[in-house]
Amino acid sequence: MRNAEKNRETKETRITLALNLDGSGAADVQTGVGFFDHMLTAFAVHSGLDLTVRCAGDLNVDGHHTVEDVGIVLGQAFAEAVGEKKGIARYGFFAIPMDESLGLAAIDISGRPYLVFDADFRADAVGDLETQLVREFFYAFATNAGVTLHILAPYGENDHHKCEAIFKAWAHAVKAAVALTGPSDAVLSSKGALA
Repeated sequence: MRNAEKNRETKETRITLALNLDGSGAADVQTGVGFFDHMLTAFAVHSGLDLTVRCAGDLNVDGHHTVEDVGIVLGQAFAEAVGEKKGIARYGFFAIPMDESLGLAAIDISGRPYLVFDADFRADAVGDLETQLVREFFYAFATNAGVTLHILAPYGENDHHKCEAIFKAWAHAVKAAVALTGPSDAVLSSKGALA
């Protein structure tokens, strides 16, 4: 089974996280940042991955450490669960329309971390999630997962819609990329290796 469990404790956050790539979309997320919990739950549901997250962070300061550190741990768990990347589709792309907004995500499980993030928000926060932390989360995830990730919201008026479209597009792109589509003893690369 392709799964991973991770724990991380610093002076700023204490995180336990479990991820199952072959799940049913079950989510149990508690970070103390309500809208972030909503987005991670949407990610699990739409990707079909099972995700459990517990984070106790220094929210008396702000949400930065919580959001970034969850991205770090989720990325680490994802890298472990994918393992040697044998038999997976490797690439995923999806577009999600949410009313007036559009979210786009493209991922390459390449072993080469890189993030392109092109989304502008009008408000400082959606609920209790600071909008500037959305990029920080995806950067932490991509870096620690070892993936190339492009996240775009080319247009939209409502920041809630933009965020949700982005997270759901990411979820569907991940679902496509981790799908087992090839020989179980090979990676999808003309050079025979990923990284």
